[in-house]
Amino acid sequence: MALASVAKVVLGSLAFGVFWVLAVFPSVPFMPIGRTAGALLSAVLMIVFHVISPDDAYASVDLPILGLLFATMVVGSYLKNAGMFKHLGTLLAWRSQGGRDLLCRVCVVTALASALFTNDTCCVVLTEFVLELAAERNLPAKPFLLALASSANIGSSATPIGNPQNLVIAFNSKIPFPKFLLGILPAMLAGMAVNMVILLCMYWKDLEGSSSPVDVDGKRMEAVEEGGGGAHVEQSPKQLQLGSTNGGSGYMSPLMTENISTKHPWFMQCTEERRKLFLKSFAYIVTVGMVIAYMVGLNMSWTAITTAIALVVVDFRDAEPCLKTVSYSLLVFFSGMFITVSGFNKTGLPAAIWNFMAPYSKVNSVGGISVLSIIILLLSNLASNVPTVLLMGGEVASAAALISPAAVVRSWLLLAWVSTVAGNLSLLGSAANLIVCEQARRTTRNAYDLTFWQHIVFGVPSTLIVTAIGIPLIGKINI
Repeated sequence: MALASVAKVVLGSLAFGVFWVLAVFPSVPFMPIGRTAGALLSAVLMIVFHVISPDDAYASVDLPILGLLFATMVVGSYLKNAGMFKHLGTLLAWRSQGGRDLLCRVCVVTALASALFTNDTCCVVLTEFVLELAAERNLPAKPFLLALASSANIGSSATPIGNPQNLVIAFNSKIPFPKFLLGILPAMLAGMAVNMVILLCMYWKDLEGSSSPVDVDGKRMEAVEEGGGGAHVEQSPKQLQLGSTNGGSGYMSPLMTENISTKHPWFMQCTEERRKLFLKSFAYIVTVGMVIAYMVGLNMSWTAITTAIALVVVDFRDAEPCLKTVSYSLLVFFSGMFITVSGFNKTGLPAAIWNFMAPYSKVNSVGGISVLSIIILLLSNLASNVPTVLLMGGEVASAAALISPAAVVRSWLLLAWVSTVAGNLSLLGSAANLIVCEQARRTTRNAYDLTFWQHIVFGVPSTLIVTAIGIPLIGKINI
């Protein structure tokens, strides 16, 4: 892509700079409007400055990703109501040797789950749970939030369904699922282990805490409660409470009641325990089905939406309390970000950077791979990882084809590995980081504001070391 006119480059860079500043400093004194409004402001500036047309702006909003995020929040609400996080908390804390051991368990569980559920999904579902887990044991939230976001990114690199850029790579490269998995798995496992070591080294003293819930005011704090913050609170079948939620937390208001059993006599035929067991079982079954659908290649967004609406229908109640648990401001933020990034790409600056460095980025030498990795790291944090993959994928593969067919496969896998791990460099490096940050800040209990600088102090060394250790392991297992 050729460099745009000087005016377009300057104005587009200015609009992108506004987005970057407000994302890093959401309460900056001269414009304390927050990340969500900042993303919308940047998007509007891209259109006002004629960097991107209104039609192109609408087209740049990635509806599949927004649909996936929305549906995942809904599914997560029902899973929480089904007690999944209570059981997960019990599993994580089983014979735990303290805060450091618990941090390692969070890293492993998140990394493995992200390979199947996608990194964004895991971050949406697990952020509040991780905050609860840390608070109950009187442990600091920061290392656990960093562990969640970074492990989700690293773990998602292993499969084509782990994140959006891997989906693009798998589609364009035609690499089969098993070959993709085995090609990156050694690097992912090594990266996960190294990331844990870095976290432990940086927060060793902070993690001196209890491995079991602590007492508060003489009362033992419990794990994430069944029904707490979930889709609905279980009630008597004779008097199901409907109405407004308490602060959007998902609890039903006792102000309005309706005797549904008079309208649906079959409700009286099943006991409360049987109904709860059925809803829990159904939530688990459809979630497993959702994962299987991901693995066989069905559309991820519509699969998640179908799962969410199935849970709503089977629950057989007003879905408004559940829908109020969705973080709509996060969806708005992503919409503004998509438009801003698309406008920045239209300036031609990301393409110009690649064109300048391409001759020095051959995959048949250590120096070339190092330069290529630096370019991917840089562009993934400037222009986002999916546009970077779209921009560089064909060029990198074409250059590798001049070497050997095996080099082509390895170049695609290298692109997947580096562009994914690059997300850990800064708070703006991946959607998963932003999801964790925004979810943690907006949660009704144990809220925590993870800042740009808190993240980058850990993110820079972790990203550089994990990337470097993983690169030699890419493509070592062939089938």
